[in-house]
This record gives sequence, structure tokens and C-alpha cells, in this order.
Amino acid sequence: MKKHVEETFNKLAVIYEHHVDETSLYNSEYERPAMLQELPQDLRTKTVLDAGCAAGWYTEQLVNRGAKVIATDLSPQMVAAAKRRVGSKAEVICLDLEADLPFEDQSFDVIVSSLTLHYIKNWRSTFREFRRILKPTGVLLFSIHHPFMDLKLSENGDYFSIELLLDKWKKQGEIFTVPFYRRPLHYVINETAALFQIEKIVEPQPTSKYKVKSPESYEKLMKNPHFMIVRARKGEIR
Repeated sequence: MKKHVEETFNKLAVIYEHHVDETSLYNSEYERPAMLQELPQDLRTKTVLDAGCAAGWYTEQLVNRGAKVIATDLSPQMVAAAKRRVGSKAEVICLDLEADLPFEDQSFDVIVSSLTLHYIKNWRSTFREFRRILKPTGVLLFSIHHPFMDLKLSENGDYFSIELLLDKWKKQGEIFTVPFYRRPLHYVINETAALFQIEKIVEPQPTSKYKVKSPESYEKLMKNPHFMIVRARKGEIR
């Protein structure tokens, strides 16, 4: 699974670098505006981990808000693309989020993870590492596929299982097979709440610009959520 994800996103890196920002409304007019709304405009005193940075779009946004940023991705080609985007403004490294992270305890104020965690089957060890490297009141902000959307792609029809699915993405005329894990809502909530204090659950809605550009898709998203966002804080474990 991990090797498949790495190979797939190595192939997608050029598309993410040169086309996704302009052509993917799911990113530009749906997930990204909702995620950015959960972050302060001024991050000048903050150290931020961009966990799963892809081609570095969020890395650049965080830098522009004044943060000191370390960005990571499993795909070497995505890391190379992110480095081309941000240059020396951020540190970008190739990293497996399922392994022990090479960072000191309590070294980050914020961890941002955009549409990444559904490529990881078991979250507990990753979340333990996230908790370890966050400062005492640090924030974890992540987005994932919405469990209700994923269920429509299920092959076994068992909502309560964690299921490996293979999705088909059409990008720039090519078809890519993208593996990810579908999981029930209670898993998302309980695994987060086991180590963090959940502050907010966001089921984003598309922007008005999305409606202008793709009214049919807009109407579908207004009735059927595709992504969900969780904002949590380190705090004390009850």
C-alpha cells in the first residue's frame, strides 16, 4: 500500500505542481478555503509542520502568513516540486508519517495535514508522534475524505470496517489508480479524541466561485459532503 501511494504520487507530482491549483475546484474552491479559515492570518511567531505537503501549496500559504515551516511528504517527486515552489523559505523533507518523526518534543505550534491521513491505515502511532512534537497547547488541523462519501465507493458495504479502496482519478487526460483507506466516522472522532481535545468539526461547502465554474458539481457538494475537517488541540488527555 505505502509503495503504491508513493509511486502514484510520484507520477502525479508534475500535475500537482503545474495544474491542480488552477484546474481542481475540489482543492481551490472547496477544501483549501475551509482549511485556511481555521488558521490565523498572522503566524509570525509559530512553527508549523505541513504533514503531507504534496507540491507545497499549503507550505507557501503558511510561509506567506509568517510561519517557520517544515514540510514533509512520502513522495520524493512531490518533495522536489514543493522545494521548487518555496525555495529556501521553508524546509522540505521526504518523510513517512507512519514512522517515528525526526523532531524534538514540543517543537511545533501547529500541525496542518491536508487530505493525507486517509492514506494511513492506523492513526494511533502517527497521532502519538503528532502529540509528542506539539507544544502544550498546539493545534492539529487535518482534512480527510468524508466517511459518508467514501462509503459510496465501498466494495464490501460494511460501514464499520476500515477498507482499502482503489479510486480512479482522471488528471490531464490520464487515469491514475489511487489507493486509500475508508473508515467510519466514529474511528475519526475517537482516534483524535484519544490524544487531543477536539475543538471543531467542519463539513465544508464549496465557494460561490465553484458554483459559477461548475454549477452541477456545486449542487452535489451542497447536498453530499466530500471532505471533512477536524481542528483539535493538544491539551490534557481526560
